[in-house]
Amino acid sequence: MSEFKNLTLDVADQIAVLAISRPAALNALNSETLDELNVALTEIEARDDVKVLILTGGPDKKGNEFKSFVAGADISEMVNFTAPEARAFGIKASEPFFKLMNMRQVTIAAVNGFALGGGCEISMACDIRIASENAIFGQPETGLGIIPGFGGTQRLARLVGMGRAKEMIFTCDNVDAAEAYRIGLVNKVVAKEELMPTAKAMAAKIISKGSYAIAVAKAAINNGYDMDIKNAVEMEANLFGVVNDTNDKKEGMGAFLEKRAANLTDF
Repeated sequence: MSEFKNLTLDVADQIAVLAISRPAALNALNSETLDELNVALTEIEARDDVKVLILTGGPDKKGNEFKSFVAGADISEMVNFTAPEARAFGIKASEPFFKLMNMRQVTIAAVNGFALGGGCEISMACDIRIASENAIFGQPETGLGIIPGFGGTQRLARLVGMGRAKEMIFTCDNVDAAEAYRIGLVNKVVAKEELMPTAKAMAAKIISKGSYAIAVAKAAINNGYDMDIKNAVEMEANLFGVVNDTNDKKEGMGAFLEKRAANLTDF
């Protein structure tokens, strides 16, 4: 793996924990960090020994592990952007964000504090979001005279509905973890000390299933979401055919009929 200035990576038991680590900036996303994320995710996707990626935020400069997931995009870099520079910044972010969305590994955001602006947006690019009870979500961009530029106007509406997304973006009101759960922005809320154990337990449960089948199911969900239902169901039938010609299918169904645990190895 490459060496990173603004990220830390730990891999164990087929789980990669990737932490965004800019302590002095509450893990805000600048161009350098986005470039590093793009490289790291490309390298992780190529690894057969990683089946689930957990994305989280590193501690602040005082060592507080539950201050910030990602506090936003780096305003100190953005303040003098021209229109073309701002557009390029948004496109730069879209590359690692789409990797989180589309990579064959399952991606879990373990949100351990502020997830504002780009932080909320990068969490939404993950497959699943688990929040610590102190997490705060928001899209504060219109209060700065801009709009979300890392996919916020699109992913937020798809997750919580157009009306709620408009309210959050137009008012810049933050929502706490409990409200984020209520509106469907996060999958689960847990005590701070349970955040990483919960994320790792979910990752282990996912790994125990058919990893190739999960990767295909992930692609089916992502690609079919904006299709009309007829074409989406036909796409699913085609992929259903593909997974029926795998070693895992033979092993999984054989194990079921023989009343034993399956050893699913395809990936």
